[in-house]
Amino acid sequence: MKQLPTDPSRRNFLGKTAAAGLLIAPGVLLHQVAQARPADEAASSKVRWGMLVDTNTCSKGCDACVTACQTENGWGGEHSNEVKSSPEQQSQWIRKVTLRDKQNGHEQSLPLMCQHCETPPCVDVCPTGASMKRADGIVLVDKHICIGCRYCMMACPYKARSFVHEELHDQKPYAPRGKGTVESCTMCVHRVDKDGTPACVEACNKAGHQAMWFGDLNNPNSDISKRLKEYGGNQIRADLGLNTGVRYQGL
Repeated sequence: MKQLPTDPSRRNFLGKTAAAGLLIAPGVLLHQVAQARPADEAASSKVRWGMLVDTNTCSKGCDACVTACQTENGWGGEHSNEVKSSPEQQSQWIRKVTLRDKQNGHEQSLPLMCQHCETPPCVDVCPTGASMKRADGIVLVDKHICIGCRYCMMACPYKARSFVHEELHDQKPYAPRGKGTVESCTMCVHRVDKDGTPACVEACNKAGHQAMWFGDLNNPNSDISKRLKEYGGNQIRADLGLNTGVRYQGL
């Protein structure tokens, strides 16, 4: 069977409609998120949202970023609406990992989440367009058209996506979830669209660590860009050429 060529404008259209809450089919209306910019204005490529983590100041015993994400988005732990008898099936939008140098035993602790790649493998393999990247660099999953095939989970080199196995109740209206769909860090898009900061970054600062920064990577005058220019930043698996939106210092 002859394979039809991929239309790159299709995913771009889906990304725009997900942001603007357009009617894409009779009776199907994508959830519209409250945002600072006009509701009919799509995310702009002039902005590239990103995060920076300083592993030198990220405390090994601190999980403030994880707890904040759980509370904000309603997944996992005591803040979860998932079935408590199935902890192994709880989602994990962000997790703390420990890196250990085998030669000298030096250990580093850092948060790991969706890296919001410029060329995300999850988007490339998604058969329905549910995995998508907004023009401003935030990678999301449209739960309306996700069929739960989990190709994106296999394609993600960071193991940053989870599959919802259980029925969910009393979800956050700005962070819809659903049984049989894939989910991951949204960079707290509902906050970003209202000129806010992701919950993990806010929590890290409140805990006094100041190990996480958030901002516009395209703006040379943003705090995150200035810090990257002065101290640099590394990508996890830079060899893959994904140009991630999350960078790390001290690796």
